[in-house]
Amino acid sequence: MDVLVVGGCGYIGSHACKILSEKGYNVINLDNLSRGHREFAQWGTLYEGDLGNSDLLDQIFSRHKIEVVMHFAALAYVGESVTKPDIYYQNNVQKPLVLLDAMRKHKVEYFIFSSTCATYGELTPESIPVREDCAQNPVNPYGRSKYFFEQILLDYEKAYGLKSLFFRYFNAAGADPSGAIGEWHEPETHLIPLIFQATLGVVPELTVFGSDYVIPGGNGDGTAVRDYIHINDLVQAHILGIDYLRRINKTEAFNLGNGKGFSVLEMIQTGERITGMKVPYKLGPRRAGDPPVLVGAAEKARNLLGWKPEFPHIERIMETAWNWEKKFRKK
Repeated sequence: MDVLVVGGCGYIGSHACKILSEKGYNVINLDNLSRGHREFAQWGTLYEGDLGNSDLLDQIFSRHKIEVVMHFAALAYVGESVTKPDIYYQNNVQKPLVLLDAMRKHKVEYFIFSSTCATYGELTPESIPVREDCAQNPVNPYGRSKYFFEQILLDYEKAYGLKSLFFRYFNAAGADPSGAIGEWHEPETHLIPLIFQATLGVVPELTVFGSDYVIPGGNGDGTAVRDYIHINDLVQAHILGIDYLRRINKTEAFNLGNGKGFSVLEMIQTGERITGMKVPYKLGPRRAGDPPVLVGAAEKARNLLGWKPEFPHIERIMETAWNWEKKFRKK
């Protein structure tokens, strides 16, 4: 089967290309390399270009018998989305519409969308862990752009018969255990790699954004709480999703998380246990657009997809990230 992976040179997309290829899928990778890395284009056929380029999309769909599209090519920095909402709505809403129209033109029926827990916004204590039927009220342009596109996909199902899966990720983390690829953002804003970069001296210290959150049921250290899910577990859900779409033929939303939250300070402490070194950090103000807690329930994915995470423990997730970071920084 031919699978088009849009954004296949980025963090999640590259892991998807690797695992899809290993499972026998023919991968076609479309990436404009604005934030992805050519070094990650190790699996499948790479087309360098933009998902908003209708002529290029026509070429790709004409040359390959694509049955499923996986879309990972979103901009995904919460803070940047607050200061530059225009580029988020252009890249995360406007351009993917061109992709959907190309799929319609070439009669491709299945779409797997990389969505986010940020579509839920701030959660009440009663809604944690959040389930898929929880009200969606995103609090930043990044989350809103993903929410808007989910609504577009629902409309496309009604009007055109396009079937989609929305995977609402909690915090993607870790690296492929082989060490071939891992998390590489420029600039890096994600907590786990920054913990290890501070440990290695790549950055002078880690800034903890916000230490005055009041989180019911939390450990009381005042820092934000997040649910971390290993990158390969995310990808496995997408592959299970291909079979689900072909069997069930309906649009569905699924959370992907481990169902347990960890505060920023707890993550720093875990990093120190793994490395045996202190993490230099300082406390800073809250970051605009950050909700205090995001923890998800993923029973739906387990029950309907048969999804079972291989990395349910935060220590193992962080160990793969540490191994990648050490290797990457030696290059």
